Order: sequence, then structure tokens, then C-alpha cells
Amino acid sequence: MKAPLITVDNLCMDFDGTRVLKNITFEISEGEVLGIIGRSGAGKTVLMHLMRGVEQPPTGGRIMYHVAVCNGCEYLDVRSATAKPCPHCGGTLEPMDIDLWGEKDDSLHRRLMRRTAIMFQRTFALYGNDRVIENVLHALDDIEYPEEKMINRAADLIDHVKLSHRMMHIARDLSGGEKQRVVLARQLAKEPFMLFADEPTGTLDPNTARLVHDMLQNAAQANNMGMVVTSHFSQVIEDVAARAILLVDGQIQRIGAPKAVIAEFMKGYEDTERFAQCELGEKVVVARDLVKRYISVDRGVVRAVNGVTFDVFTKEIFGIIGKSGAGKTTLSRIMSGIIEPTTGEINIRIGEDWVDMTKPGIDQRGRAKEYIGLLHQEYDLFPHRTVLDNLTDAIGLEFPKELAMRKAIITLRMAGFTEDKCTEILGRMPAQLSEGERHRVALAQVLIREPRIVILDEPTGTMDPITKIDVKHSIMHAREEMDETFIVVSHDMEFVRDICDRLALMRGGKIVQIGKTAEVLASLTEEERQVMSKTAA
Repeated sequence: MKAPLITVDNLCMDFDGTRVLKNITFEISEGEVLGIIGRSGAGKTVLMHLMRGVEQPPTGGRIMYHVAVCNGCEYLDVRSATAKPCPHCGGTLEPMDIDLWGEKDDSLHRRLMRRTAIMFQRTFALYGNDRVIENVLHALDDIEYPEEKMINRAADLIDHVKLSHRMMHIARDLSGGEKQRVVLARQLAKEPFMLFADEPTGTLDPNTARLVHDMLQNAAQANNMGMVVTSHFSQVIEDVAARAILLVDGQIQRIGAPKAVIAEFMKGYEDTERFAQCELGEKVVVARDLVKRYISVDRGVVRAVNGVTFDVFTKEIFGIIGKSGAGKTTLSRIMSGIIEPTTGEINIRIGEDWVDMTKPGIDQRGRAKEYIGLLHQEYDLFPHRTVLDNLTDAIGLEFPKELAMRKAIITLRMAGFTEDKCTEILGRMPAQLSEGERHRVALAQVLIREPRIVILDEPTGTMDPITKIDVKHSIMHAREEMDETFIVVSHDMEFVRDICDRLALMRGGKIVQIGKTAEVLASLTEEERQVMSKTAA
């Protein structure tokens, strides 16, 4: 049995009088990988941030670190290291219990945080204009790593996360999975004894997610590093963790072997609501021979969209699927009017008029954009405004107070919240919500503008399976009640199967097949099935 590293004792956390963590108690051993699973809003991210020592202190309880502190320099290590001299100065390592949030000595708090690392969900935190190796060198420079050894150490870290073939690439040009692996290399550069990974693969396609899970597991084993991983995807916990905690409404409902905890979590994961077949209306989007070319320093001319033709009908839920890099997001940005195609045409019907999206101006693309809502996978909310403000005056919608609250609650319900939860979160700031809750508020922010067409770019990336059902229902209800047309861009095969009337399958910038959802899914290659199967992730 390894020595304990962290003791969480009766931890409580309140936001605006609402208790979001309730008497949390557990222990983590040195080198242990602990998974925390739960629905969006269960308190996973709040708990992780408290354990790392970021943001604000808990309302009650303690988090104790059982460590060894050098009496000659600022080095700090796990308790079992007391048998050896300090690797930095040769001094003696003495045992110490540090109360993370109660410690009066700020220097101890700072020293402790230097030996832990965190990977935030959906935030890659890279120097976007620098190369991969330069990003890792920055991390080594932050910990004052010996300059003469820095290049070799950076190369070793990049090799460890299997990115040697991307070493000289500019960070902003990497895929999501590659960026996440650079983040991991940067965190490993700190030589932490504890890594906190908050939904590290929620927005990645399943194939890439499995690769990052392997990276995390290998890093923990190779460095004898402890890890806390939060997720609402059961496979993440099963792949990586040795022990798991199920959080439900801020309380520990079960702690133990991952399979048993996951089985408890998945109880009630069923979808019994059925929707009537929807009768589609007239064409609302007509695209012909769309091409979008980019010039890349590394790859030359890139045809992100290459000769795409399709139609979308009023009240249709039209899906665009394909592997990462197939051109889905570029196509969604053309449809929403954010970028212009290099060649080709795309027209959108507004009322009785057809608007040419390739032509700028308030009578052309500007007119249509008013009626197109886009929820991008890299969405953001106004961090210092409440949820109610985010849905009204912060985005330029001015309602009388009573109408604003009524409209906000109706829209939040359409985005998957219960009526009680809508009322509860209206006064909260985005930081006081879970990632899944923020995603649904962002969806409500799109719907409250009353668009005619809603484009959802990877809408389910940060949602647990049960919340995903809620959001599916909200989209179906929005279609029935508001005659909304949805275009869903996704690599989540199960979600599009359940929700889309028709699918367009993209490969290499081209649409290779359009048809009924079942027919298109049946034509996927085995590799595409693996990449787009969330249940496999």
C-alpha cells in the first residue's frame, strides 16, 4: 500500500448561497490515478480546481497534502522521498502536512503548486504562433531547467507524447488532439507528482481521444505520477483510472472500482421519448460547387472545401459528418457567413427572397446573417455577466426585466435544462457552471435570437450521455415548436443517427454521399466508424 498523498476532508463549496459540493471526503495515494465521473453540473470541475489550489477557497473542510519538504532549498516531493537526499541541493527532505487552503505560509502553497499540473478542458493554453518545440521550451524555461540540457529534454518530452513528426509545426495549425498532446508535454515538463486532467478529451473525436488516454496512462506509469481525471464519458475512466468516484449533485454517491462506479452512473441512461415524423418545407439553403482554398506554410495550397453541392429544407435537421480535417467546420463557417468561399455559390432563403451569401453588404450576406445562429465548438460566454445577462443585454437584446426572465427560462428549457435548474442558474456567473451547463447556456444564447437556421458545430463534445439526450430533445422540440432548421456538424455518429433526417458525408473536403441517415451511416468505412463512435471512446 502506497503512502497517502492527498486527504480531502469534509469539503464543502457554496456559490451564492447554493451548496455545490457537500461533505466530500476521500484519500489519494502516491502515484494513484483516480477518476471522477458524473453528469454535467455534478461538481467535478469545482472539486478539481479546489484540489489544485486555483480560484477561490472552499466554504468548509480541508485538503491536506502529505509531502516531503527540503530544508535547504524550495524543492518539495512526495512523502516517500524522505529516504533520499534532495536531488537539487543535497539537503534533507523532511515530512510535512500542508493544508492547501489554510496554509499561512504562501511560499509553501506556491511550492506545492509548482509540483502539480493541470490540463483544463477545452483550453489548449499554447503559444499559438510558436512552434511545438518552442512551446515545450517555454515550459522548461518557466521552471528554470538547465539551459544546456533544455533542447534534449524538450525533444524527449515531444517524443514521449508521440509528436516528433510535428516538432517544427506552428501550434495553431495542429489538430485538437495534437494540441492536447502538446499541452500534456508542457505539463510533464514541470515534473509534477500530481496531474489534474479536467475532461481532457471531451471535444476530441473518439479515435484521437483513445490516443490521448494512452498518453495520460503512459505518463502516469513512466513518471510514478498521480493523476485525477474528470469525465462524463465512462470509457475515459475505464481506460485511465485505477479507482473512481461518482459525484451526484455535489455528493459522493459511490467510490470504488471503475466498472462498478460506471455501472452506477449509467443507471437511467435510456431514451424513451419519441417524436413524430416531421414534414419538411421548401428549400432554405442551396449550395453549388463550393470551394475554399487556403495557403499553408507547411502544406502549400489546402482545399478545405472542394466542390461541395447540397440543399437543406425548412425544418430539416441536416447532418454533416466526417473525420477531423474532412472540411466540416470550414463548410459551417461558409454557411454562417463568417468566411467567403473561394469559388462557387451559396444562397439562403429569407422570407420570400433568396440571399447570395457570397456577396457582402447589408442587403446580401449581412441580411442573412441576422437569421443564422452558429454555436461553434470554441464558443465563449461573457465571464463577468450572469446567465440572464448573457442571454439578454450582453448580446444586445434588451427586454423589460419580467419578459427577459421569462424568455430566458423558455430558451434554457429548450437547451436541455429543467425549469427548476433554469431559475437556479439565472443569477450565476459562467465560472460557477459546469462545462456542460455552459455549453447549454451558449446554445440558449443562439436560440434566444430566434434564428431561422441554427448551425451546431460539434454540439455534444462536452456533454455526458444523459445530458446529450436532453439536448437532443431540446433540438427536436425547437424544430416542432419554432419551425427551426438545424445543421449539425459532428463526428458523433450516435448523436447524428438519433437526430438527423439526412446526412452529408465528407472526406478530404468533398461530400462523397448525401442521403437518409441510416443509408449514409451504413456506407462508413471501418476506420470512420471507429473515429466517429463516441460509445467506443
